[in-house]
Amino acid sequence: MRALSSLRWKIALTTTMVCCMVAAALGILVHNVVARQMVGEVRKAAGAELDHALGHYEYGTAHGDVNIVFDPPDLPRPLRELVVRGQTGSMVGVQRGEPVMWAAGPADGKALAVWMPFETTRHRLRDIDTAILASAALAAGVVALAGLFLADRISRRLSTTAAVARRISAGDLDARVNFPAEGDDPGPRGSRDEVRDVAHALDSMAASLQARLEAEKRFTADVAHELRTPLTGSLAAAALLPEGRPKEMINNRLKALHLLTEDLLEISRLDSGVERADLARVELGRAVERAVVGAGAGPDASVRVVRDAVVLTDRRRLDRILTNLLANAGRHGRPPVEVTVEGPVVVVRDHGPGYPPELIEQGPQRFRTGDPGRGRGHGLGLTIVMGQAAVLDIEVGFANAPGGGAVTTLRLPVGRLATGD
Repeated sequence: MRALSSLRWKIALTTTMVCCMVAAALGILVHNVVARQMVGEVRKAAGAELDHALGHYEYGTAHGDVNIVFDPPDLPRPLRELVVRGQTGSMVGVQRGEPVMWAAGPADGKALAVWMPFETTRHRLRDIDTAILASAALAAGVVALAGLFLADRISRRLSTTAAVARRISAGDLDARVNFPAEGDDPGPRGSRDEVRDVAHALDSMAASLQARLEAEKRFTADVAHELRTPLTGSLAAAALLPEGRPKEMINNRLKALHLLTEDLLEISRLDSGVERADLARVELGRAVERAVVGAGAGPDASVRVVRDAVVLTDRRRLDRILTNLLANAGRHGRPPVEVTVEGPVVVVRDHGPGYPPELIEQGPQRFRTGDPGRGRGHGLGLTIVMGQAAVLDIEVGFANAPGGGAVTTLRLPVGRLATGD
């Protein structure tokens, strides 16, 4: 059923149906014209024989034609009624079980009728109808094959364009359709190719998007590198200040700025695609418990291991993911924060206002924290989570619990364990 719903089959079926409708209309028209002509010839011959017979009867001349009879019982009733009214006419009927063309006229109150064999004419009409049907079937088959070929070409080009669009959506900004330009296309000159126009528009969009993202990545990396050196000096200088509230405030601000700079540097490394995971066998339940304790979540965070699992992952990067999720829950949510391990699935839930709909639908975006109800921040924590998860092939899902609170689900790839063994 999926094949019948594809574009190629829709085009092929549509062209075949149109061809069949045109062939049927032309076949009916040809049949009517030919039948009218052939029947007219037989009717004309029968009429001439009737005139000849009536002339013989009028002058009393004897005739020995066996096809001339008076009041034959097989004479069709409409023709007999026409003769009673004093008129002549002709119509197809039967004579002794055989199809004939009757022609009759009045002769002294009786019906003088002549008949001519009609079976040969019927056979000729059937042969013509068979030829029309065969020609229509052949034409429909040829048009169907041509439509299928054309539809297959269009469908393959559209499928290629769609595949490239999916690769771009998945993050492969180097993907291009690369259809020939208008001057290089072997098709007729001056003709429009909408599929090629769509492909070129997609290539242009991908190139523009890639250029903007590369510029953003370079800007982020440059800003982080430029800020790192003066921040290090500022932290060292702040350590020389006398103890007191001013020093504490300055250190807090400098540390926050230092963390932001480190986050920017980490994002720039993740964006560059050079990060590689240091994989090892890890007991997921114990690793999550240690990560929660190391993150300093305190009594507000609890870990529940429903079913433990051994996975092949990078423990340091997994700790980084969990630390950022716990920090996000502590900053934007409300306690308690619950971490559940069930096989290769880790779920982190808080009891705050939940994630905004934009984040659930589109995913985290750097420098955006969602609606104001989720607090303030630079919005890089979840971006780092997504980047580190991509390195580890971890599937991340964002949702809101029915009873309230943000829910983040981590699904670790279980297939990689067997590969590592």
